[in-house]
Amino acid sequence: MYINPAWRILTIGDGDLSFSTSLWNNYKPQHLTATVFDDKQSLTAKYGDEYYQQLVSSGCQVLSGFDVTCQQTWGKLKRNHYDVVIFQFPLIPAFSSVQEFKQQCNNFSINTLNRRLLRLYLLNCFEHFLADNGAKLAFITSKDVKPYRQWNIEDALTLNTNIHFIGKSCFDINQFPGYKIRNVDRDKHVKSTQGTTYVYSTEKNTEINASLGDKIKGCPQDNKSQDKYCSICRTGAFYTDLDKQVHLASKKHLQMQHYEQQWLSYLQHEEHQKDRMG
Repeated sequence: MYINPAWRILTIGDGDLSFSTSLWNNYKPQHLTATVFDDKQSLTAKYGDEYYQQLVSSGCQVLSGFDVTCQQTWGKLKRNHYDVVIFQFPLIPAFSSVQEFKQQCNNFSINTLNRRLLRLYLLNCFEHFLADNGAKLAFITSKDVKPYRQWNIEDALTLNTNIHFIGKSCFDINQFPGYKIRNVDRDKHVKSTQGTTYVYSTEKNTEINASLGDKIKGCPQDNKSQDKYCSICRTGAFYTDLDKQVHLASKKHLQMQHYEQQWLSYLQHEEHQKDRMG
């Protein structure tokens, strides 16, 4: 992950605040605002308040009870102020019951709800969080295993928007000493797995294009030839037509195709809701 110390940085949903603390201690950005989804009492009960106190005593702003999808929870957040917004290993919280899931899912799958979270994150970044005179960057770091890799992060999230997927780089947790990847709902340290940081902007030519240039090469490059590669499964290259047909008939591809169809249905639902409201 490329970090410019001159940046004003906003972190989203930083579990125990260990990422934000490491970011501040090791990179000293011009400004740092850290947010957590839990309220202060829940944060302390789960993880203690060591990192919270470190950040506050360092002069960083820390906002608890912050839901990136709900403006009413943003409180004292300074709008349109930041150069980059960072969301590390996002995942929607678990539902407490089947009834709660049915009430909130609106007939969409968990896959679609996680994509919705990331889409709303990106939309709010560029509408409410990022400064017009800044770097205009949004980062999402995610794991390259199921279910995360089934969200089609590179292509699906920015459909019908002016947001561009700029590139990606392998996430090296060693660059952030003390950072502990947490489960959404439990006070446990998640075993480190290969992570990838995806970068988005409304500008196609940004400072990060040059800065990420050599770092992007650290991840396998995608060969997105339509004839030899399946973009939604990130699979290929296919050496023969038979290889391709076998893949298209596979359980993996049919499941991803189903997720893509659900996602398009959600986007149509989103557009319908916008039309109704105005």
